[in-house]
Amino acid sequence: MKQLPFMGVICIVMLFIVYRTTIYQYHKTEMEMKLYRFEMVKDYQQPSGKLRSLPRGIMQVRSDLEIRPLWMSSSSRQASVNMNKNLLAMPVGIMQKENVDNVVQKFLAANFTIILFHYDGNVDGWWDLDWGDKAIHVVAHNQTKWWFAKRFLHPNVVSIYDYIFLWDEDLGVDHFDPKRYLQIVKTAGLEISQPALDPDSTEIHHKITIRSRTKKLHRRVYELRGKTKCSKASEGPPCSGFVEGMAPVFTRSAWYCAWHLVQNDLVHGWGLDMKLGYCSQGVSSKKVGVIDSEYIVHKGIQSLGGSGYPATRTTVKRNGASGFDLRTEIRRQSTWELEVFKERWNRAVEEDKNWVDPFLRYQSRKKQTSTHLRS
Repeated sequence: MKQLPFMGVICIVMLFIVYRTTIYQYHKTEMEMKLYRFEMVKDYQQPSGKLRSLPRGIMQVRSDLEIRPLWMSSSSRQASVNMNKNLLAMPVGIMQKENVDNVVQKFLAANFTIILFHYDGNVDGWWDLDWGDKAIHVVAHNQTKWWFAKRFLHPNVVSIYDYIFLWDEDLGVDHFDPKRYLQIVKTAGLEISQPALDPDSTEIHHKITIRSRTKKLHRRVYELRGKTKCSKASEGPPCSGFVEGMAPVFTRSAWYCAWHLVQNDLVHGWGLDMKLGYCSQGVSSKKVGVIDSEYIVHKGIQSLGGSGYPATRTTVKRNGASGFDLRTEIRRQSTWELEVFKERWNRAVEEDKNWVDPFLRYQSRKKQTSTHLRS
């Protein structure tokens, strides 16, 4: 009987230890899932036949774009590796070297990893820059931003990065700070975003992308004139939940979805911006936005929609014949790809009987709430 109080204390202590251990394991697992959310845990639990010859603990299904040294001292081996948490990816040509240099310097100062996609094949012309050997360089002649992104930014490769900036090369960043930009994006809870365009930018296609001088950010636009009218009742792009393809910024989760949306063979990406809202991990009118206080200038030098061709190369010879307008040919190809993309989307919607359009579902709930409040 005298030992009962002592045994009770022992039991309480043991229960407390088990409780604390369980809480610790839970938080550790939760943190790992946030950091490595694209690791294929199911593959670990049930390896396919191709992986059964390996012990589960040795398998790694993800990678990153961090440059590793060929050798390290014993002290540096024990130190933790400093991982950059955000990524800037750009298609570049040597004609835009000065502008790209300005952009990259800003992002390197904010501790970004940089990957450049060289569509003109000229890599040697970049080594004289201070950061030339700090960036990753990928070369493929006459390929576009979306071609590169589909092949080299697989979600399992970029899963360590919190934000992926997939920008064109002809953007002025004199009024843009990456750190301040991300602070605003995080505070607003945006999954997909872009910096606003200065009103003096060339080739502004959608009013929602134009900078508002009185706001820090905006998620929708009102326009009662022109072909596309946007009112308070308007839902979806280009009135709300919309960013343009020239300078999108994705969270890790949003890019996981967007990568699957990018079509492998439709390299110009026309039509993607109208569907990116489906990857916003929620209601696109709330999760997609344009940042006004950190804005950029679209210089329109490249001016081929991220196609990766220098603007001065407008005519070339084909099969020994007289020159033809390269810009016209690319636009014709892009227009054809847009129609193909629309057809694929419509066919996919029709064939997937279990899919429910989140835009329509949100609008239905909104109408029901409005009707209930009136009654």
